[in-house]
Amino acid sequence: MNGAEVVANLRREARRLGFADLAVADISLPTEEGERLSAWLRAGFGGAMDFLSRWGERRLDGRTLSPKGARVIMVRFPYGNGDSREAQQVLSDRRLGYCSRYALGEDYHRVLRKRLIALSRFLKAMAPEHEGRVFVDSAPISEVGFAAAAGLGWRGKHTLLVTRSGSFFFLGGMVTNVPLPLSAPVPDHCGRCRRCLEACPTGAIVAPYRLDARRCISYLTIEHPGPIPEALRPLMGNRIYGCDDCQLVCPWNRFASGEVDSDFIPRPEWRAPSLVALFGYREEEFLQHSRGMALRRVGYERFLRNVAVALGNAPTSAEVVAALSQRKEDPSLLVRAHVRWALARHGVAV
Repeated sequence: MNGAEVVANLRREARRLGFADLAVADISLPTEEGERLSAWLRAGFGGAMDFLSRWGERRLDGRTLSPKGARVIMVRFPYGNGDSREAQQVLSDRRLGYCSRYALGEDYHRVLRKRLIALSRFLKAMAPEHEGRVFVDSAPISEVGFAAAAGLGWRGKHTLLVTRSGSFFFLGGMVTNVPLPLSAPVPDHCGRCRRCLEACPTGAIVAPYRLDARRCISYLTIEHPGPIPEALRPLMGNRIYGCDDCQLVCPWNRFASGEVDSDFIPRPEWRAPSLVALFGYREEEFLQHSRGMALRRVGYERFLRNVAVALGNAPTSAEVVAALSQRKEDPSLLVRAHVRWALARHGVAV
């Protein structure tokens, strides 16, 4: 069996496993990718994500994960249908909490890793010499960079991967020592569109293809460990875990498939939850309701921090003020600071 046949069989198996597509990139990315990454890090745009600086340009070489690697096989897995109506309804009601659409179902790390391991075993059956490692957003490798190099899509102006069928998908892949034929990159189809830049609530997309993570709501609500800058809190609205605004306005998402894998069907309690109800969760309740979900990774303390900010942006009501007041003396200094900010937004002396 030649290399082209192996890739064709792999692509068929990938689709059987639920992946939308599969493509093959060379083991390392071009030098200019390293230059862009270094400039981005020097500008401080990575915020507190020290792992990016720690690994640096090694993220652009698959041999960082597997020293004998020859190719990086990339796959994408859709999690939404591109219908923004429900998302916009939640965002427009400041009494509700908004979670990024990707986080409403099962934890994608676990789901995709299991399927990628099955795909790796399938490759091993065709090419017994195959050795490597699978990865799903948990290894020092530039997934978007390799996906674009493989031709799974192009890097949009918001820096995410985009295809003609949208951008609501997860990325994953594997490094292999099998020298498979390379897939062809696809051209950039963003054109003169600037909708994602204009839609970003905090102006985090500082220029086309350039994101300042320190202003990004996804970073602030998930990765950022400390207090959220006060100037950005009013701009966050009711977003308590991640942000989808740049994708919700992308014209290409109008062409997304209507199918959603059963693992990523949104859990009812997180589709449009009451902020007041969420703020009343004890830690065991938060852990129970977030079991098996990606949003659990934020932890209880940051979860309360995020909800406190959203309550500060909610319409003033006796219910909102009472919910915040109950946590004025929360054991966490981080939570207390955000609660007092929120109460002051409602005119309550603290």
